[in-house]
Amino acid sequence: MFSIRKSSTELNDASEPRWHFPLALSPKAHAEWGLYKILEYMGLHEILPPGAGQNRATLRKDIEESHTAYAIDFDDTDIDTFIAQRPNSLAFDKGKKLCVFLEYTRAMDTNEDWAEKKEQEKNDRYSSHLGFINHLSHREKSGWKASQTNFKTGVRGSLHTNQFLTTLESLGVKNTNTREAIRNRTVQKTRALPMSDMILKFFFIALNSKTDWTLQNLPTEIVNKNMERFNLHLQPPRL
Repeated sequence: MFSIRKSSTELNDASEPRWHFPLALSPKAHAEWGLYKILEYMGLHEILPPGAGQNRATLRKDIEESHTAYAIDFDDTDIDTFIAQRPNSLAFDKGKKLCVFLEYTRAMDTNEDWAEKKEQEKNDRYSSHLGFINHLSHREKSGWKASQTNFKTGVRGSLHTNQFLTTLESLGVKNTNTREAIRNRTVQKTRALPMSDMILKFFFIALNSKTDWTLQNLPTEIVNKNMERFNLHLQPPRL
């Protein structure tokens, strides 16, 4: 996400960055915002000091009103879950009053329709949140509109290239080479994750079945790193 934030160079009418990504703090640090913080950023809810109690009560009342208006069944537990959910990231265009939920997912890509299924799954997860934000915005006549964009990659590194690049462009990444570089890094990282998991699984299988063989044939760096990481200790040989 930080790569997109750094590369989003599109300017608004005031010659300022159009898109803001407040959750992308650095290449390794990422914040999480719940519903309270999102609505506060958009000016749709006032977040009162902790302990005041009024902010939670007011938000719950607004959620209940929205759910009732759209004939959505709910109880107190449903509302708690609704408030607790957090999107992977967020993008805001304050000039045009756009709020975009950004979701990232890595899925099995053995079936041809894997991307469509994952797209629907992610959309279903936050459809009620987007509906609530848009309902509240309409009620308050604020002009804000909320939507969702999903970045999907397969575990084998597959993705819908045109859709991926178009999405990056819509978030202000206007340089063609930069968009392609982000796509390449995404594919490379996605392919590396399953390989790392596979190596680790083989390490444990080998260690539990043939300890001597494992220690002699795997690189010392891998053995020492994983023994230390998972606090593993070799058992003394049985006599």
